[in-house]
Amino acid sequence: QVQLVESGGGLVQAGGSLRLSCAASGRTFSNYAMGWFRQAPGKEREVVAAINWSGAGTFYADSVKGRFTISRDNAKNTVYLQMNSLKFEDTAVHYCAALKPSRGFPQTAPQNYYCWGQGTQVTVSS
Repeated sequence: QVQLVESGGGLVQAGGSLRLSCAASGRTFSNYAMGWFRQAPGKEREVVAAINWSGAGTFYADSVKGRFTISRDNAKNTVYLQMNSLKFEDTAVHYCAALKPSRGFPQTAPQNYYCWGQGTQVTVSS
C-alpha cells in the first residue's frame, strides 16, 4: 500500500484558484489509479476527479468539469488537483486515495478506494 499526504488547501475568495497536492510514499505509486474526493459538513464523501496510473485517463464529476484538472507526476510520486473558478459550494475537506487493485477505471464510490490521506480543508468565501 501507499501512504498519502495532502497539502495545498486554504481560504480563497469565490472565483479564485488553489492547487492541491497529494504526496505518496511506500509501494510503487505508479501502480495505482488515484482519486480526489471531498466531504462537506453533513454530507457524504463524493468523488471530485480520478486519474489512471499513466495519467492518460481522467474522470471528473459534473460539478467540477471545466474548472478542475487532475494530473500526476509519477517521478515525484505526486498527484495534483488544480482548482479554478472556485465556488462557495466547493468548500469541503478534500482527500486523495488510491484505487484498490482489480477495480476497473474509473470508479466513483469511496469504498473502491483505500490508503486515504488525512485531508486538506478548502474554504471558499462568497
